Amino acid sequence: MISLGTFGLFIYFHVPYINKLHQYKNNRMVNFMIRRVIRIDEEKCNGCGLCASACHEGAIGMINGKANLLRDDYCDGLGDCLPSCATGAITFEEREAAPYDEEAVKVNMEKRKIEQKSIEVNKNEKIPFGCPGSQSRVINHNKVAVKSDTSTNEVTSQLNQWPVQIKLVPQNAPYFNDANLLIAADCTAYAYGDFHNKFIKNRITLIGCPKLDEGDYSEKLTAILKMNEIKSLTVVRMEVPCCAGIVNAVKNALKASEKLIPWQIVTISTNGEILE
Repeated sequence: MISLGTFGLFIYFHVPYINKLHQYKNNRMVNFMIRRVIRIDEEKCNGCGLCASACHEGAIGMINGKANLLRDDYCDGLGDCLPSCATGAITFEEREAAPYDEEAVKVNMEKRKIEQKSIEVNKNEKIPFGCPGSQSRVINHNKVAVKSDTSTNEVTSQLNQWPVQIKLVPQNAPYFNDANLLIAADCTAYAYGDFHNKFIKNRITLIGCPKLDEGDYSEKLTAILKMNEIKSLTVVRMEVPCCAGIVNAVKNALKASEKLIPWQIVTISTNGEILE
């Protein structure tokens, strides 16, 4: 037999929870439950959009360059999106959420198919869901004069060292001392026509792709900054969201190195123009 005191404690601690279990959503009552759903850490998300493409239920969408769980009832809690995330931004959590609604998912996916068919760019080329950096496009350039060696009529390389990949370069290489360091996303040298003269010249160059390379560059870059006297640091990235990963790695390395190094960020557009 439950005493009045025990019953009172039961009501005190459980009524707020019970009230949460029955809420109205879209003019219908939803019975919330404690279940497993995904959690996305926006600080770790590099905006690549691969998780949105991997989610068969359409539960993940890209908002302001970051992956977001759009609706709890679209998430089945199976985690098909987890293997697609290279930065570890997606994890599971047990929390109060609306139950998985298979019918709502079907309606949403059909709606997305219709919307995708109705959007046409570049002569009927359809815009894919997922990473903006993976979208196909035609680029029309304004002609820009490129400095060259007039005797050979060929552009002269300004590269000062080898290797250039962040993953491969020795962190204590002698050329790092008193160096002006360039850290560039892979695509930038292809997008910007005069990349060698504008950025590589008189700098030590490191390149990488935060979307395709495994792991994070922060630890390696931190070691380079700590072990060497770097005079300045220039980061060159593309305008696509996934390129934010290389900027975040540099920021983390600068903070961890505890050094005051002058640095700047230059953003290149997909049609080869300097945005900032």
